[in-house]
Amino acid sequence: MADSEFGDVMAAIREQWASMAGMAGMFTFSILLGVFIQPFYNFEIFRAFGEEGTTEAGNILLELVMIFLFTIAVIWLARKGLEVLIKGIVFFALGYSLLMALQPILSIVFWLLGLQNGDVALAILLGVTVGMMYTLHRYPEWYVVNTVGLLVGSGVIVMLGIAFVPVLIILFMILAAIYDHWAVNGSKHMLELADTMIDLKLPVLLVAPKSTDYTFLEQKGDVMEKSHGELAVPVEGPMPPRKAKSRDALFMGLGDVIFPGMLVISSITFLPETGPVVFDFWGGDSIPISLGPMIVGMGTLVGGLVGYAALMTQVARGKAQAGLPLLNGGSILGYLISGTIALGFDQLWQDITFL
Repeated sequence: MADSEFGDVMAAIREQWASMAGMAGMFTFSILLGVFIQPFYNFEIFRAFGEEGTTEAGNILLELVMIFLFTIAVIWLARKGLEVLIKGIVFFALGYSLLMALQPILSIVFWLLGLQNGDVALAILLGVTVGMMYTLHRYPEWYVVNTVGLLVGSGVIVMLGIAFVPVLIILFMILAAIYDHWAVNGSKHMLELADTMIDLKLPVLLVAPKSTDYTFLEQKGDVMEKSHGELAVPVEGPMPPRKAKSRDALFMGLGDVIFPGMLVISSITFLPETGPVVFDFWGGDSIPISLGPMIVGMGTLVGGLVGYAALMTQVARGKAQAGLPLLNGGSILGYLISGTIALGFDQLWQDITFL
């Protein structure tokens, strides 16, 4: 990088540092919330493919195929003008994930209030979930989208993180990063998907406003594929604020949070329980988290943040980027380094099968 180009990058980062820091904060919060609620769901009944499925690579390939098919289906429906159907499908999936994230949080409230009636607690849980989704539908301002997105992200992180051992999560991350790069820089169909989701104001992304007068309600769903020299920006990667207007924001797809977060959760779930217990908030039958796995989980998170910082230097240079190659790469590197230090490299491998 030439000195003049480096100076331009640093100037751009200084101009956008608040939105970049805000996005990093949301990235960190969603993953840490997932760590907090992980013991609540760390039971076989909640694993998507059961206990045996945690080491079966075929399930990872199935997940990747489902992501691809979902992307293509959404694009096809959008081209057919069936946005209502898209919104219905996505809202159902988001509502379920939101329910999973809210249940452990509200259980704390119920415990503090001494609420013992399970039916009443369930009714309140469903009511809060429906209320939040209705608010999102009626008033999808950026802070509403972020609130739902952060909770949904933490729920998905936990559900996928407890479903697969770290080796399979890493395989998933590598394949997803390759796909993200191709979908953004090759076929570019991820850009069309991003525009559709922004236009429908769905919380499959996080929004970090650059200025106080920004409103997501007026954000048009055409920011990703604009021509005339403007940048096309992927859903799985932050978007550099356009300098033509002051009311802009940084966007990050939830996938950029979910994939690094999955490895964090998988680390504290499946790595050997070494060292003293450092987190046993939930008590009861829940499995406490020991120091060794927690160190690896936090090292993975730090690695993801290093990848995020590297990604921001590219965003600041005005280049559209697929987020997963850098974010996943940083997280995997953080996992390997912290795991080798805390547990030993030989403890990071889990035996897997295809089926």
